[in-house]
Amino acid sequence: MLASLSPAQISALAERTLQRRFQPGEVLFHEGDPCYGFFVLAQGSVKIFKTSPSGREIMLAVESAPSSVAEVPLFDGGPYPATVSAIGDVTACLISKQDFRHVCLEQPEVALKILAVVGQRLRQLVAVVESVSFGSVRQRLAGTLLEFARESGKDAFTLALTHQELASRLGTVREVVSRNLSRFQAEGLIRIDKRQVRVLDADGLEREAEMEY
Repeated sequence: MLASLSPAQISALAERTLQRRFQPGEVLFHEGDPCYGFFVLAQGSVKIFKTSPSGREIMLAVESAPSSVAEVPLFDGGPYPATVSAIGDVTACLISKQDFRHVCLEQPEVALKILAVVGQRLRQLVAVVESVSFGSVRQRLAGTLLEFARESGKDAFTLALTHQELASRLGTVREVVSRNLSRFQAEGLIRIDKRQVRVLDADGLEREAEMEY
């Protein structure tokens, strides 16, 4: 996102950047907080989620370093639209809203890159709405496992999310996620050893992800 900046501009921005470390589960910012800047993730992963008045969570996305979060409020001037918390240990660099706007005025292509990221976020949100609205939990879980496998580049991957966090991402409860993971394993689609997941039948899992229930 900041790759178009010159070394001098990056140095100038880095001088104004505050590096922060977060423990697992620690919140970077809450939904509704005034926007004071955005975070560039240097290490670790975070989850982006909304919370209903009853306390139920739905996860919108997971972002891993190198990436960024909280770009939208930089443009519309509103508060943070969702809560972001650390998954594991996270190191992040906070860039203030004022400093970022100054960079955008000097380097307009940075703003265009941010808008591309915002567009990607919007597509992800539309996909979440579509999945929760039209797909079964089993269908959504199969698709999520395939997504994790694609991101890892191989059939085996470490499940970074707990069953509760998976449930939040899929818009359901932990017990339903655990039950369906056990069924996938019993049907020979996957094998789970602690947090290690191996896809044994990618075609079968793909059919589950596309099946209408």
